[in-house]
Amino acid sequence: MSKIRYIIYFEFRGADFFGSQKQPDKRTVQGEIEKALNVLVCTLTNDKVNIFLSGRTDAKVSSKYQVAHFDLDEKIENIDNFLYKLNCILPDDVKIFGIEEVSNSFHAQKDAKYKHYRYSIQNDHVASVFLNNCLFYPYCELNIQRLNQSLSYLVGHHDFSAFKSKSDNPYNDCIIYYAKAIERLEKFERKKQRFIFIDIIGNRFLYNMVRTIVGQLLLIERNNLNPVVMKEILNSKDRTKAANTALAEALSLEYVGYDNVDDYIKKINS
Repeated sequence: MSKIRYIIYFEFRGADFFGSQKQPDKRTVQGEIEKALNVLVCTLTNDKVNIFLSGRTDAKVSSKYQVAHFDLDEKIENIDNFLYKLNCILPDDVKIFGIEEVSNSFHAQKDAKYKHYRYSIQNDHVASVFLNNCLFYPYCELNIQRLNQSLSYLVGHHDFSAFKSKSDNPYNDCIIYYAKAIERLEKFERKKQRFIFIDIIGNRFLYNMVRTIVGQLLLIERNNLNPVVMKEILNSKDRTKAANTALAEALSLEYVGYDNVDDYIKKINS
């Protein structure tokens, strides 16, 4: 009898995790979800559940929309009830917001077509005590036009070795479909706070790639360098020429897409 495959959609706050992928003797997102699933499933069947993530995120990085799949021998009869019980078992910093039965041919990692990451910056003179998921950057007022000029050099199919920290991933090339900085002024009580969001959408991302790109953006701005420096760093394929990685807590996986990336980009720009 073939197993039944389920897809789960979930979010997590990364501050207290050593990344998403399971590691021995480390608290990880995959480990917490598998632990909760096995507690619940063991009351229903004798299955041992392993989940397969769409991809991994670094330690302290959060996600608003991550995807994984798992297989069971028996069908979940009441998915809403199963979801409720599962979230009661899970810790407060990871929650599943959807479960669906899918074809056995579906694979959360292999079928993913793109991922959307966002890096959040509070670009003010005084840090907010309520924001621990933003990089506080008081050194200079970031220029949106210059940021976007720097980011424009990254769009397309490139070797991103210059922005990749050491890892066992053999890939160096990625396709960046979209890279843009946006500015928002948000009013809290009697004061306004200035936020810069760096949105990058690609078919895949290398280890520390987004955080290194952001670090390079900030280095260019702080030293008033020509934005073409970003292109020069990219073309060098030399990690030693790029800036240090930016704070992990300010990075979030916003979405994992299995549909047409152009439609998604139109949607977020509408």
